[in-house]
Amino acid sequence: MKTKLSKKEIALSVLTFIICTVFLSVALFCTIWIGIERDIVGFITNHISNVMVVGVTVVTLSAITYAYFYFENTTVLTKKLKIVEIYFLIILSFILCFVIGKYVEGTARPLLFFPLMAAMILRRRDSVFITTVYTIIVFIFDRYLNSTGSTGVLSVGGISQIESISSLLTLFCGGVMGILLLRKVKTRLSCVMVALLLLIPVIPINVVMQIPSLEVVTVRAAFKIAGWAAMDCVFSILLFISILPVFEAVFAEYTPFRLRELTSDSAKLISKLKKNALGTYNHSIVVAQLAEACATAIGEDAELARTAAYYHDVGKLKNPEMFAENQTEYNLHTELTPELSVDIIRSHTRDGAKLIKKYRLPEFFADVAIEHHGTLPIKYFYAKALKMSDGELNMANYSYSGPTPTSKIAAIIMLADTSEAAVRSLTDRSPEKVEALVSSLVAERINLDQFANCNITMRELTIITSTIVSQLTGVYHSRVKYPKLVLKK
Repeated sequence: MKTKLSKKEIALSVLTFIICTVFLSVALFCTIWIGIERDIVGFITNHISNVMVVGVTVVTLSAITYAYFYFENTTVLTKKLKIVEIYFLIILSFILCFVIGKYVEGTARPLLFFPLMAAMILRRRDSVFITTVYTIIVFIFDRYLNSTGSTGVLSVGGISQIESISSLLTLFCGGVMGILLLRKVKTRLSCVMVALLLLIPVIPINVVMQIPSLEVVTVRAAFKIAGWAAMDCVFSILLFISILPVFEAVFAEYTPFRLRELTSDSAKLISKLKKNALGTYNHSIVVAQLAEACATAIGEDAELARTAAYYHDVGKLKNPEMFAENQTEYNLHTELTPELSVDIIRSHTRDGAKLIKKYRLPEFFADVAIEHHGTLPIKYFYAKALKMSDGELNMANYSYSGPTPTSKIAAIIMLADTSEAAVRSLTDRSPEKVEALVSSLVAERINLDQFANCNITMRELTIITSTIVSQLTGVYHSRVKYPKLVLKK
């Protein structure tokens, strides 16, 4: 997504990139110090030209990466933690590859760990780009500071020239394939299947590239290379499965695996919602079903929409008894002034965002919690205040504080939320009545400019409307009346 950056955001993002580049450079040269096990200053002095090549490569690629995100996805640049996460992943992946390459085998390095992780924390296009950047860094480092050969560089990690070239192809080809395959993966167990599929490009690349460089070509040598190449896939997928949860927790990432975990009854906020605000919990389940169907219909992330819908009303946990779906026969608002009631009702959006941040859930959920009512008036209490007042009232004092939805998913949840509540209150839930009601709600929000800050189109709103109508008529369909007949044994 492209958003316009302020001068302050540009300055902060550039500074963050510079600091991260420095840390990456330090990490690269720390591996040299570990590898040579002697005076690093002497090594750098003797191979200053090679060191400069690697240093210039890192700086240049960092600048190109910044330019890419500036023109393609400025959302990354507005989040300093995301920039830190990307560079931390590069450093971690590089160190893991260096250690296994030096102490196990160069061909067994978990090269594919990086692209698999990148596919989980970035969009597909972004992950392919950043994988290409990482591939170049690894190749240049291997070629100039981590291998022996015609360049005359001392062996630091024991990577031969042919291994560095086969690693280049393995990382790029296998990485892109892994990124494409992971888009279909929804469970951690299915990652094992991805590892098996990655063997298809990885083994032939390494065998075909390295066999000609052997002094004696034998079947046993070919199988040995194939075995080490297979270890690349095994190490990569094991590291991916074990380290990804750490990234999910530390950087609040919403991977498909994490999203499914967050919608289980054992998730902390969902468990509290079910225990303390059962009506809100049931409402959220239906809204989640609607949001998932709508997101699928317009090509948005259905899993993300579904999970965000589960958490859009968690702010009601603060005063669950003040909301209609959690009340029994008595309405507590009868004892309060309209102004106080409005303050309690509209505070649930901010309270929800605070709870989501407190539990270190993805920030996107907090955005949806705040935005799903936009700046709409709270009609019931506005009308009540009008009856109690002689003159006109400022409607803004009886409205949600906003902001309006800034994403299509937030807009979907806004419509799903209000439609579910409105249709539930109907006595006649025929398809015609439901369609008329939902269409009027959508039109009202368009007239009140609730979708001005998100790039949703009229065509998509039409699709969302028809999807909601279809889903709600299925949920609240009419049933045959039970006969008044008492059966006896």
